[in-house]
Amino acid sequence: MMIKKLTNWGLLLAVLGLFSCSNSGKTGTPKGQVSIIPMPVSVKERQDSFLLDKHTVIFARNEEGKQIAVLFNSWLKELTGYELELTDKIPGDNGIIIETAKDTLQPEGYILGVSNKGIIISGSPAGAFYGMQSLIQLLPTEKGSSLIIPGVDIQDNPRFAYRGQHLDVCRHFFSVDFLKKFLDLMAMHKYNTFHWHLTDDQGWRIEIKKYPRLQEVASKRKETMAGHYEEPGKYDGKPYGGFYTQEQVKEIVKYAADRHITVIPEIEMPGHALAALAAYPNLGCTGGPYEVGTRWGVLDDVFCAGNDSVYTFLEGVLDEVLPLFPSKYIHIGGDECPKVRWQKCPKCQARMKQEGLKDEHALQSYFIQRMEKYLNGKGRQIIGWDEILEGGLAPNATVMSWRGIEGGIAAAKQHHDVIMTPGDFCYFDKYQSKGKNEPLAIGGYLPVSKVYGYEPVPKELTADEAKYIKGAQANLWTEYIGDSDYAEYMEYPRAAALAEVLWSQPAQRNYDNFVERLKVHVKRLDLKKVNYAKHVFEVSGTPEDNKKGGVEVKLDAKLDGGKIFYTTDSSAPTPQSQAYTAPVQVLKTGVVRAQVFQDGKPFGNEYNQPFLFHKALGKKVSITPDPEPNYNPGSSFALVNGIQGIGTYNDGQWFGFKKDFTATVDLDSVQEVKMLGTNVLSIKTNWIYAPKVLTFSASEDGKTFKEVYKQTAFSQNGINQVRTVITPVRARYIKMTAQHFGMIPAGAEGAGNPAWLFVDEMIVN
Repeated sequence: MMIKKLTNWGLLLAVLGLFSCSNSGKTGTPKGQVSIIPMPVSVKERQDSFLLDKHTVIFARNEEGKQIAVLFNSWLKELTGYELELTDKIPGDNGIIIETAKDTLQPEGYILGVSNKGIIISGSPAGAFYGMQSLIQLLPTEKGSSLIIPGVDIQDNPRFAYRGQHLDVCRHFFSVDFLKKFLDLMAMHKYNTFHWHLTDDQGWRIEIKKYPRLQEVASKRKETMAGHYEEPGKYDGKPYGGFYTQEQVKEIVKYAADRHITVIPEIEMPGHALAALAAYPNLGCTGGPYEVGTRWGVLDDVFCAGNDSVYTFLEGVLDEVLPLFPSKYIHIGGDECPKVRWQKCPKCQARMKQEGLKDEHALQSYFIQRMEKYLNGKGRQIIGWDEILEGGLAPNATVMSWRGIEGGIAAAKQHHDVIMTPGDFCYFDKYQSKGKNEPLAIGGYLPVSKVYGYEPVPKELTADEAKYIKGAQANLWTEYIGDSDYAEYMEYPRAAALAEVLWSQPAQRNYDNFVERLKVHVKRLDLKKVNYAKHVFEVSGTPEDNKKGGVEVKLDAKLDGGKIFYTTDSSAPTPQSQAYTAPVQVLKTGVVRAQVFQDGKPFGNEYNQPFLFHKALGKKVSITPDPEPNYNPGSSFALVNGIQGIGTYNDGQWFGFKKDFTATVDLDSVQEVKMLGTNVLSIKTNWIYAPKVLTFSASEDGKTFKEVYKQTAFSQNGINQVRTVITPVRARYIKMTAQHFGMIPAGAEGAGNPAWLFVDEMIVN
């Protein structure tokens, strides 16, 4: 048991008959009874239940408990229309008892007992609050004057101490009312940290009284990029702005604290500073003029690292920020800081010489460490994105690993605390469905199932190093998210899935069980009027190796009462189409379309997947080297599954590399080959470049290969479909080699970084 002895605790348990031999001994979350998200450590069902009505009372021994009771009443009123009376006397029955003890073995742990005589919640103040959140999830979702609560004994505590959500209010601004709703939903899912991204190139969103031009100039932009980042040059022509007053910030921080959520502000430095430079151009390397950013992406103008006025300015900003946020940590950004201005800036070069810094990466480390020292002197510690590792990590810094897991691994091995937030699993601005009607998103594909399958502790760490992984965080960047409805759509139910990853033990996690509980949980989201996405319940398709040298498609839908019908002739599926009973075999070029129907009506997006039939389809293929973690379909099978990746690369089909790439397919037998092909991607604004050279070679024995085709020019922006008819050749093995472009040239987006090489589908006929 996680809770130590409490005052009169044994008496209370005896009075209410909790944790007794009346337990049924069952565990788990049966449908319609216990559907708590995130899953508690231990749930034991009882054979009885508690009837809550307007005569039920709540006893709380102290103010912390009474605050929890008030929050419970606000939820209850939505269901029943009434609130429960708070009493100063321990109820004998028909009561809810809240004990907020300090002496718990787990800082956020709790126990919750429900019997026919009453309810007890006990834990630390935070633990008891989470216990109340679990009790709320035991309430029925249908409104009524009295509510039946299933009998349970729950012991619970989180796996990770840091469970965060991030919201970017710079690209698009959100009201105080929405922020409160955002925090309410965080609390419902037992998140405890709100990372508030307050400053960026496109807007400065926090009032700083010492620097009024931050409100007057930096909080406004003249217009906003329209369409996708890959289509530059389109703008809406509409002024946009907004900022939070210090009084509003205090209001949000207090609201969060009442829900046991710590708010960590992010003040970006030294990059993503264009809005601030527009207000105070003397802080930049060139002196301007600057204007608040109107387009997305990484912009070259940053704070001048050689100018002492910059540090004075930032210290002045932080002097006003710190009293507003009692958090131990202050986020200072540190990400995506181009060095092109520093390379040409006399002040920056003089600073490097003065400090003995070998390059501009070391200059960034100097900048970060200088600001860290200032914050440490104020009793605070810094968190930064994983770029703060470059040039040497600041001594007391915590790293947020976003560019994959490598930064987190490196920091943990150096015994620095780490928050995992890799884009592949935690960036909720990515598409969550392959449906054609999805609203605009940044790219990539991150369905609920992938979020749920995330493991925050990298397997590369030892048990001792793993202790430095403090948790993980969902990030919602809002370039394309212009209003609160869309923010909710992108956040939920993916945030519910990550909540379980962070709270529950790995052995307890089961995706199918999670989806069953989610079916009940979304009704709670309905009560809160959350505009959540429903993709998790629509039909999905998974192409697989059919073990016969071909491809089959497994269809699935999590919708209760739903039936799947499909077609393979490109026609729209109806209830009169073929009913799904077994995997669909891909036997020709065409489109597999499937739809789940409930009560004869279609639900959600249909599965609509074109397949290209060719000789390499479903055959064994080897790839060297392994793809980069952020762009890895998970199996080499995706290179010969008949699915061609799309231009937004959000479908999980593209293989991403930062070096040369080779793939060899075994056709099972020697046969005549007349045509070869593949797809490569070129989107230079996103650092994706076609290969310098693409070659195909053929072999009968897999040892001796003869080159049969070479291509060195790829002019098309987007997908380059390589299709070449060759002189017929007898071969069993076909090898494809793509030579990596190399480093991105000066003047281009991402200059100085290695280009991405994206390849998909190896085609043989």
